[in-house]
Amino acid sequence: MVDIDEREEQTEQVPQKKKKGSFLKWLIIFFALILVASAAVAGLKYYKVFFPTTGEETVSPDEEKLTETLWSMGTIIVNLLDEEGRRYLKTEIQIEITKKEAVAELDIVKPKVMDSILDLLSSKSYKEIVGYEAKQRLRDEIAERVNMHLKTGSVRKVYFTEFIIQ
Repeated sequence: MVDIDEREEQTEQVPQKKKKGSFLKWLIIFFALILVASAAVAGLKYYKVFFPTTGEETVSPDEEKLTETLWSMGTIIVNLLDEEGRRYLKTEIQIEITKKEAVAELDIVKPKVMDSILDLLSSKSYKEIVGYEAKQRLRDEIAERVNMHLKTGSVRKVYFTEFIIQ
């Protein structure tokens, strides 16, 4: 009878150990799932912040202000002041204005501004516009000429989106 009692005690103890082991196993799985879910949510938030996928291009407020205050002069082609008259400049100029209202103002006086800029560019020789510093001086001169025609706002920056010397 001793053997039967021992067997009963062993059979009773085995299920209890399985219950403790299975409970611990499920507890570990539960916490692992919580950890993975938390990481997934954090990753999704990070992804949405840095890589928005709304189907539309998102524009930051700074870029939106910039596009509202850019005025295009279009493509300009002029002969450069040269002894032989064989060189010409083809450029496209974008003007960034400090006030949005100034863009409409520039549209009204565009013929005057274009005439002034054409005079400026055609008075330059190849040596006066080649190189980084020369382009910076040219930007400043263009800004001065455009500012002469503005009553509201002023030129913040001049961009050359195309600059070809032939």
